[in-house]
Amino acid sequence: MRREISQRWVLSFADLALLLLSFFVLMQAQVADRIKLAAGLREAFGGETGSSGAERDAPGTTLAAGALFEPGEAVFRAGQTERLGQIGANAARSGKRVLVASEGRDGANARLDAWELSAARTTAVARAIRGGGLPDTMIDIAIPPSRQDEPVRGQRIAVRLLPARN
Repeated sequence: MRREISQRWVLSFADLALLLLSFFVLMQAQVADRIKLAAGLREAFGGETGSSGAERDAPGTTLAAGALFEPGEAVFRAGQTERLGQIGANAARSGKRVLVASEGRDGANARLDAWELSAARTTAVARAIRGGGLPDTMIDIAIPPSRQDEPVRGQRIAVRLLPARN
């Protein structure tokens, strides 16, 4: 006697695969604030959110890249390196990590396209913070991909203090 093999598992597997695909599409579509999205997901799944709540509540500042750098370049204006070095020194004293995240973009120039300029400026901020005595292992950098159809509204660089990893 021959037994029929049930194929019901295929429906459950396809459902799971589509749910995972939808989740990743939704994550990729979120361009507003990836830090808040990551903190919300971590919190929803019961992950560690830090000592003062989620990372989205981490103390920090958002700096306009136009005020920090020479126009169209990744070269600091006078006095900005020392200002960022103090952030690194304060983080080193308190044992905190620093997250440097790029938001938005400036226009392209003759040497760099918009994404390259944003990346160069973001890493320059991280280097200046490192100059304050904070080791590389305590600095995280986030540079989201840019889309050609995004309007150029100016780059902002968020600098947030986060609890140290265990």
